[in-house]
Amino acid sequence: MTFGEQPAYLRVAGDLRKKIVDGSLPPHTRLPSQARIREEYGVSDTVALEARKVLMAEGLVEGRSGSGTYVRERSVPRRIARSGYRPDGGATPFRQEQADAEAHGTWESSSEQAEASGTVAERLGIPPGDRVMCTKYVFRDSGEPMMLSTSWEPIAVTGRTPVMLPEEGPLGGMGVVERMAAIDVIVDNVTEEVSARPGLADELLTLGGVPGHVVLVVQRTYYASGRPVETADVVIPADRYQVSYHLPVK
Repeated sequence: MTFGEQPAYLRVAGDLRKKIVDGSLPPHTRLPSQARIREEYGVSDTVALEARKVLMAEGLVEGRSGSGTYVRERSVPRRIARSGYRPDGGATPFRQEQADAEAHGTWESSSEQAEASGTVAERLGIPPGDRVMCTKYVFRDSGEPMMLSTSWEPIAVTGRTPVMLPEEGPLGGMGVVERMAAIDVIVDNVTEEVSARPGLADELLTLGGVPGHVVLVVQRTYYASGRPVETADVVIPADRYQVSYHLPVK
C-alpha cells in the first residue's frame, strides 16, 4: 500500500456507502454477501468482513439473525432544542416544545439520594461521597425514546426545602433556575459541553440503538455566584437527532 492510500476494507466500505447514500442500495435491501463482495472487489474474506463491520458501526446496515445484513432505514435527524437558562421562562425547553399542538413528547423520571462519585463531586465542587439528589429521566417522542438525562444536585443546597425533589412539590418540573430562585439561590450562569462517544450498553438498550452507535453527550452545569448547584449528563442518539442551540444576545 503506497503512502496516502486507503486500506482495502475502507475503499470497499466507501463504495458500498456511496451506493447506500445514492439509493443504489435502498433501505431494507440485503447487502451483498461476503462472497459477493470478495468476488466483485477482488479482495479477501477478511477485507470483505471488515468492510461490512465498518458499515455496521456507522449504523448504515444491520444484521438480521439467520437472514443476512440489510440496509437500514435512514431517518431524517430531528431537532432537540437547547436554550440557555431563561430566568423568566419557567418550564424547561423540552416542556415548552410540548406546548405545540403537534408535539407528542412525554417523559418519566425517578429521584433518589446518592453519594457523589469523584467525577460528579468535581463538577459540583463538593467532596466525594457528599449526598446528592440524583434524578434520571427518559424523554420520549410519540412513545419513542429520544433522550436520557441524569442530574445531580447537592443536598447541602436543596436539602429540607420544597425543591429537594426536582419533579415533585409546588415547583416540580419547573426547571433548575426557577426552582433554585424559590430558595433564594440565584442562577446566573450555565455551561454546556458537547461531546460524542459510543453509547453504553444500558443507554442503547433504552434508546433502541445497537452496539457501536454513537451518542451525543451534553454535560451541563448551572452556577449561582460561581457555585455549581446542579450538573447533568444529557444523552442523545446521534443518528436520529441534532442539537439546536438558541442563545440570547446581550
